Amino acid sequence: MKMSDTGLAMLTALEGERSTMYRDQVGLPTVGVGHRLTLSELHSGELLLGAITVPWRDGLSPLAIEALLAHDTAAVASALSRAVTVPLTEPQFDALVSWAFNVGIDAAVHSTLVKRLNQGQYDAGPDQLRQWVKGHLPDGAFVPLPVLVKRREVEIVRWESAT
Repeated sequence: MKMSDTGLAMLTALEGERSTMYRDQVGLPTVGVGHRLTLSELHSGELLLGAITVPWRDGLSPLAIEALLAHDTAAVASALSRAVTVPLTEPQFDALVSWAFNVGIDAAVHSTLVKRLNQGQYDAGPDQLRQWVKGHLPDGAFVPLPVLVKRREVEIVRWESAT
C-alpha cells in the first residue's frame, strides 16, 4: 500500500511545510515536510532522492518538497506493509504512516500497536496511538508534548473514518 492523497494532505498539515531548514519540536534539524536531516545531509547540504541529488541549503522548491515527501513516505509505507500482516483500510494505513513517520520506522514496526493489529485487534489502534505523545528532548528526557497529543487525535480521526 501507499499513502493516499488525503493522507499526504493530513501529514503535510500536521508537519507543516518549509523550504528551508528549521528545528523541530525537540530541536532536530528538519526541512520540507518533517524530513529530519541526517549528519551526511547536514554536512553535504544535499538530499539523495533515489538517483537524484537535491541541494537544500538555499531552500527547496515546491517540487523538491513534494519529491522528498514522496520518498520519505514510501520508505515508511514499505516498512509498515512488511510489518503489518493484516488487511488495513486506506484511512487506517494513512494514520499508521503518519504516526510511523513521526515516531520512526523502527519504533513503529516493533510497537505494541503493530503487534495488536497483527492479532486482529483493530479496535486497539486509537488507544495505542494515544500512547505515543512524548517527545525525546536533547537532554534525554521524554516529556508529553501538546502538539503530539493533538497530532494523535487527528490520526485517530483518520483511522476511525474507516469504520
